[in-house]
Amino acid sequence: MTNSRARRAPEEARRLILDAAASLLGESGVAAVQMRAVAARVGMTDAGVAHHFGNREKLLAELLRHGGRRLRDALQALLTGWLDHEADLLGLVEALHTLYRDGYGELAVALHAAGWHDPGSGMLDPVVDALHRLRPPGGSLDDTRLAVAALHQAMATEPLYGSDFRRSAGLTAADDSSAQVRWWARQLHLALGLRPDTDPGPRDPGSPAGSGPPDRAPG
Repeated sequence: MTNSRARRAPEEARRLILDAAASLLGESGVAAVQMRAVAARVGMTDAGVAHHFGNREKLLAELLRHGGRRLRDALQALLTGWLDHEADLLGLVEALHTLYRDGYGELAVALHAAGWHDPGSGMLDPVVDALHRLRPPGGSLDDTRLAVAALHQAMATEPLYGSDFRRSAGLTAADDSSAQVRWWARQLHLALGLRPDTDPGPRDPGSPAGSGPPDRAPG
């Protein structure tokens, strides 16, 4: 624990608080992100955390924006390598899935249910632009945006509801999200009519080498 008497610059304090809240979110979900628990992690009092964020609801809303910034940074790094080398469509899907699997999907759903809505827009514009450039000439930009929006919606709700939806369809390995992530990558490829060399492949366990890009989580 950090020394509770240490004096910090406001921006540093806010960063430490958000990092602690993000850790609690990833470990135990939204319910674990309480002012007292966050304060204990950073060596502050509850009042110290409230000084920077006001109350728990405002902290959660900022935490969701913090997750959005993490997603943008991860996607930017991924897109840089993707556009410079071979397009790894599955990597884009995994980047979304990884973020929301760490608790941000649950957080987004909880905040939306409580009436909070992020006024921002266009967070995934770089993804839309990169995918649209890969499409055959004449493809609709709105169609590209709709495909990316559908993917984002699916990845955001996957950690909360994916296993239940798969079980309702009779899938016995309902808690295995990896097959679902690969399926979404293939549907995105088909929906956009992308070049064959960007096909993520079937990626089923035991499939031969070269059937698609290797499974990996984004760095």
